[in-house]
Amino acid sequence: MAPRFGIEEEYFVVDPRSRQVVPRAGRVVARAAGSLGERASTELVCFLAEAKTPPCDDLDKLAEQIRAMRAAMADAARAEGLMLVATGTPVLGDLLPPPISPGPRYADSLATYRALDDEQCICSCHVHVEMPDRSRAVQVSNHLRPWLPTLLAMTANSPFWAGRDTGHACWRVMSWARWPVAGPPPLFESLAHYEELVGTLLACGALMDAATVFWDVRPSSRLPTLEVRLADVALTAEEAALFAALVRALAQVALAAAEDGADPPAPSQEMLRAAYWLAARDGLAGNGMDVRTGRPARFTDLAAGLLDHARPALDDAGDFDRVAAGLDRLIAGGTGADRQRRVHRRNGRLADVVDAAALSCGPGGRG
Repeated sequence: MAPRFGIEEEYFVVDPRSRQVVPRAGRVVARAAGSLGERASTELVCFLAEAKTPPCDDLDKLAEQIRAMRAAMADAARAEGLMLVATGTPVLGDLLPPPISPGPRYADSLATYRALDDEQCICSCHVHVEMPDRSRAVQVSNHLRPWLPTLLAMTANSPFWAGRDTGHACWRVMSWARWPVAGPPPLFESLAHYEELVGTLLACGALMDAATVFWDVRPSSRLPTLEVRLADVALTAEEAALFAALVRALAQVALAAAEDGADPPAPSQEMLRAAYWLAARDGLAGNGMDVRTGRPARFTDLAAGLLDHARPALDDAGDFDRVAAGLDRLIAGGTGADRQRRVHRRNGRLADVVDAAALSCGPGGRG
């Protein structure tokens, strides 16, 4: 049986007149808590609001939870005279230094990471997949590493930053890469190896605590899950569900391989970093690298290979046709970054980009 899964998403809080980000996430979250409870929360920076789905058994349920969650958050923002926007980086706004949310944890973050906190105006999507135990979660992480650049290319949705085009499809990951423990995870020999490395990073002060292990795949510090955290927040609920379905299927295939004793592919960190940059620069339409061979490859071809690799688990869950159709739409219509730029090219107005990425209110939310 397929494991349960769920997602966390972050959204920008925006003034609907100026279309600039504004530090009013606390008001939106307080109002959204009436329907979502603790599944709505603030983040480090007051420009961001976060929401989470409950664990779901199947893709239909997850997609409906994402739509309902987005609608509840959008309704809360509208009630406060605001709107929420699903882009990985802020399209418009006066960002530096950003207002930091109150609380001792965020104060500790500012004391530890200092100016790194100044550019944490980024919105991502995290997928949680239930795991039998932490040891196998680490093994699955090892097997997922070769697929991370392709997943990044597929989910690119952050071309603009504070009024300018960065030239990248996913600028969020470029900003995030400067953190001391971020990006693609290392290859771990065992759970003991993982815990030893995290312990060393904690002891030397590179981490505040276990929750600040920000590798793009990690065993959750709070939940019995593996967390895949590399994606920009998606423009639509259906794209978020597509990403989650692919992550769950890849994790299932990886778990089966690990339990069969298969050795994971072992691309070097240097290869992964280069492939990440290629994915972040040009997105799904660009040329990348197959990190398993070191050879150039188009990301559309790598995405097709990823789908084939994940197919056994997608077939078992009954998700293959829906996910394959979603990938076809993504290739034909472009990633979120491609579509943001297409809106901007119409008349050069970044305000129109913000409007096109806004979460909608009412039943179903933005789909």
